[in-house]
Amino acid sequence: VYRMISDGDTTGVFQLESSGFKELLKKLKPDCFEDIIAAGALYRPGPLEGGMVDDFINRKHGRTPIVYHHPAMEPILKETYGVIVYQEQVMQIARALAGYSLGGADLLRRAMGKKKKEVMEKEKAKFLDGARVTGVGEKVADEVFDLMAAFAGYGFNKSHSAAYGLVTYQTAYLKRHFPEEFWAALLTCDKDDIDKVARYVAEVRDRDGLVLPPDLNQSEMDFAVVKTPIGKKPEPRLRGNTVGAAGRRADAAAAAASGREVGATERKAIRFGLSAIKGVGENAVEAILLARTEKGQYGSLFTLCERVDTRKVNKKVLEALIKAGALDAVVPTRAAAMAALDGAVERAQKAQRERESGQTSLFSLLGGGASKPGAPGAAGQSDFGPPPPYPELPEWSPRQKLAFEKESLGFYVSGHPMDRYAPKLKRARAATVAQLLGEAESDIPSPSPRERPDVSCGGVVSDFRERPLKSGTGRMCSFRLEDPTGGIEVVCFSKPFAEYEQVLKSDEPILAVGSLVCDGDGDTQQRKLHLREAHLLSRLRREKTQKVLIELPIDELTRERAQSLLKMLGQHHGHVPVSLFLCKEGDWRVEAQLPAHLRVVPTDEFLAALHTLCGEAAVQLR
Repeated sequence: VYRMISDGDTTGVFQLESSGFKELLKKLKPDCFEDIIAAGALYRPGPLEGGMVDDFINRKHGRTPIVYHHPAMEPILKETYGVIVYQEQVMQIARALAGYSLGGADLLRRAMGKKKKEVMEKEKAKFLDGARVTGVGEKVADEVFDLMAAFAGYGFNKSHSAAYGLVTYQTAYLKRHFPEEFWAALLTCDKDDIDKVARYVAEVRDRDGLVLPPDLNQSEMDFAVVKTPIGKKPEPRLRGNTVGAAGRRADAAAAAASGREVGATERKAIRFGLSAIKGVGENAVEAILLARTEKGQYGSLFTLCERVDTRKVNKKVLEALIKAGALDAVVPTRAAAMAALDGAVERAQKAQRERESGQTSLFSLLGGGASKPGAPGAAGQSDFGPPPPYPELPEWSPRQKLAFEKESLGFYVSGHPMDRYAPKLKRARAATVAQLLGEAESDIPSPSPRERPDVSCGGVVSDFRERPLKSGTGRMCSFRLEDPTGGIEVVCFSKPFAEYEQVLKSDEPILAVGSLVCDGDGDTQQRKLHLREAHLLSRLRREKTQKVLIELPIDELTRERAQSLLKMLGQHHGHVPVSLFLCKEGDWRVEAQLPAHLRVVPTDEFLAALHTLCGEAAVQLR
């Protein structure tokens, strides 16, 4: 736990979340509970600006010698390396060196905190008189009093810091040892703050954690930890020349780092709660969960509609569930479910009217009704006969699915429009939103004093707002730039807006270039991006991509898949060459450069189709 804290890995940990606190922890490297208490007391403007924090850190790590002005001070200041950090230490020193009573020491502490000159002169005389009685030399007593007076203005209440520090350590312990449960609880607490939820989900995934979309048969009201099967056969991955035993060792190391044993059949995952879906209120969720408890899991959209009160779980609620992906496990496609919704609701309303009037279907009388709760087969059965077939429709495009997820959940869950651009942005050293906001490690320094020019960040435009200038001679706009790590406010003045208006209004992922600007100080600091340029990432990709690489194990390249691949390449003919890597795990790997008539244009549509056919991990752009 202390190693985790010392690394600044404290997102979600009580008190320690801000970027400034994380930097302090990396320098301090706390290794005991007393350090946690001290860190909470030191992370304040006074100690930070007065050099007290640097002195404390240097003494802890032996760069500055620890000096005690009197032997009686050592047991009082040992845990803080000779630095007066707490108000209680001022009181203890006054008692040990000058014989103060507890009440008198508390009055001294108050006087030092208020720095009233007349009161301080009286207290100093009292302190020196007391020191003579206890046998402390006048010179030492004078130095110690001045030292206490200098630190008293920064002193913090230790009992307060210790109580907070205990909660800090407890939350850090939970994060380290029970990560899925920790993140599920944190996501539930902040489920109404979309930026925080997006940032937490991105961090979980960066740690090889699983965050699953809402599911009709697994989700609870709030975020919950569930067990999910580990796939037996991973998708093929581009590993350069690292295959065979080395590749297996890398996979094993990654699995061990994620806290799960290699060879296990299940792993923990975080499942979205149904109440996190916009438009799905708690009453609707309670109705869904109650019917699931009483009659078992749902088997289709039709059984869902029949079992619940359609006045609570109305058509708008059902639409939100479908768009969020909550019904994916019980419907053929989201498009088919949406097309079947009107009929399912009408059928359910008829069933509800018949139940209320005391009628029973012939199907139920003949023994075809729903089984007892939890019985095998109960999930898909109905009191009103077999449900009608779903319409045969093509599934929504990946882009449309993600757009509906954003609409119903506030952000993207099963993917992000930026995912396919991540490697190129990383190679281009573009920052993430979290890095611009100072919430993730970055080589981008904090703006000094108020601006950092020449930063770039990829994202999608949301909350677009356009307004005319007061002069009436032009327009400007502001919007949020969002990526998987969060969102940042962007301001675009009249000149760049006139040049890049079409790019900003295209609904396509963009690369934003500009200056990072700060308002405010410390933890109240607000960072914004002042836009200078904006470019469509899809156009940049088409212009910059030099080769498309596809890697497949030889046993997965069936005749049908090869024919589909050739057809797809022909449909997207362009200028970018394609290489096909065929491999046999641990044995051999060969590259086949495809002929010129199979060159392609790396558009979104082409990549989406290629990912569907071969798997996203099998495709790489260079």
